[in-house]
Amino acid sequence: MGHLGFSYVGFIFLLMLTVPNLIWTKHKPNGYTDKNENRILLIFERVGQVCVTCTTIMFSDFNIHGWSAWSFWLIAAVVLMVMYECWWIRYFKSEKQLKDFYSSFLGIPVAAATLPVVAFFFLGLYGKVIWLLISVVILGIGHIGIHLQHLREIRGNC
Repeated sequence: MGHLGFSYVGFIFLLMLTVPNLIWTKHKPNGYTDKNENRILLIFERVGQVCVTCTTIMFSDFNIHGWSAWSFWLIAAVVLMVMYECWWIRYFKSEKQLKDFYSSFLGIPVAAATLPVVAFFFLGLYGKVIWLLISVVILGIGHIGIHLQHLREIRGNC
């Protein structure tokens, strides 16, 4: 279920997620708009964001607690978050077009949405915290769904 307490690992993951997104607010892709986003997906995304943020920092189960077979989930989560940071570097160096923002990375579709969602899911597996797993599924439905919606729109406009 989870042990209440601050998670420094969760905090680091949230920083890795938040900092590039804050920078992005000044470097949005040309033509970006969120006006036509599906309301249901948006509700899933917002609820998921709040729940993921809260559960990630309030359960100490995500902190490093010795080596075990479960540690591979943490390693996988860290690798995905590093890939996410690499995706952002590529985006910030790009022409900042919509196609750049909704691009894949190393074969992972809509990487800006997919990489962190899967990373946080793996973090939930590592910590064995069902609340994070549920929160990430809710977030993933909304966040990845919205990114796929935008990708379909820009492909239709090409």
